[in-house]
Amino acid sequence: MNLSGVLFFPVTPFGPDDSLAEDVLAEHLRRGLAHSPGGVFVACGTGEFSALSEAEHARAVRVAVETAGGRVPVLAGAGGPIGAALAQARAAREAGADGLLLMPPYLTNGPREGYAAYVTAVAEVLPVIVYQRGSVVLTPEQAVELSRIPGVAGIKDGLGDIDLMQRTVLAVREERPDFLFFNGLPTAELTMPAYRAIGVDLYSSAVFCFAPEIATAYLNGDERLIREFYAPLVRLRGKVPGYAVSLVKAGVRYRGLDVGTVRPPLVEPSAEHLEELTKLVTTGLALVEGR
Repeated sequence: MNLSGVLFFPVTPFGPDDSLAEDVLAEHLRRGLAHSPGGVFVACGTGEFSALSEAEHARAVRVAVETAGGRVPVLAGAGGPIGAALAQARAAREAGADGLLLMPPYLTNGPREGYAAYVTAVAEVLPVIVYQRGSVVLTPEQAVELSRIPGVAGIKDGLGDIDLMQRTVLAVREERPDFLFFNGLPTAELTMPAYRAIGVDLYSSAVFCFAPEIATAYLNGDERLIREFYAPLVRLRGKVPGYAVSLVKAGVRYRGLDVGTVRPPLVEPSAEHLEELTKLVTTGLALVEGR
């Protein structure tokens, strides 16, 4: 699976009646694709994966595949109960997706062989990138075992334990030098210096959704953005649970595309926090545009 550069995790737009806004999603994708992301991950965390019905999920993936038109790989979120994960995987395969980001199973925790069986079942449908977060915390030995499963192409890290990740990367790449790792922490740019130091260059960028100019400038080496944009954004994000998604969707609206609001249990940013966000976006854009 050929992924590179910054990875685009689009939001999922909803209309005034809270239905999936497919035309708005297509426009959102077109605007992002104009800035050359290395891959599109649709109906994933930023796309409110947990709030979508299976029918909405399938339609969102189909829109993404059709809009991308083969220019970049398109991966879809899948996960939760095994039946739901398999249904999502099959729908993504039918839509023409290139692979899956496999979310953790919900509620029930089993032993490592149980989780390996879960991954194996889904990877038989489409190639998967395992998302390490929540209940899924992999030892280096377990990561090596998963990397041996046909169809497992990589691991997205949502924990941020650099010591664990360094040992995992070293262990897996002894056998699989081409195995993919990427930083999947919210606002991943802030932690990329640490990840690059352990050999992980790929990352997901929520900022790319609403300010691809800023995300691309950082990718190209503008380190000023760490102090003046990303660090304040992380402080704002930490004020309310779920802001890692809510602020992104608000940012897309601020930049001129009405993608609707978030679904419960997420909440919309307060007026005060929206003002902070718009000031940050203005600051970031001024930096990259040389004003």
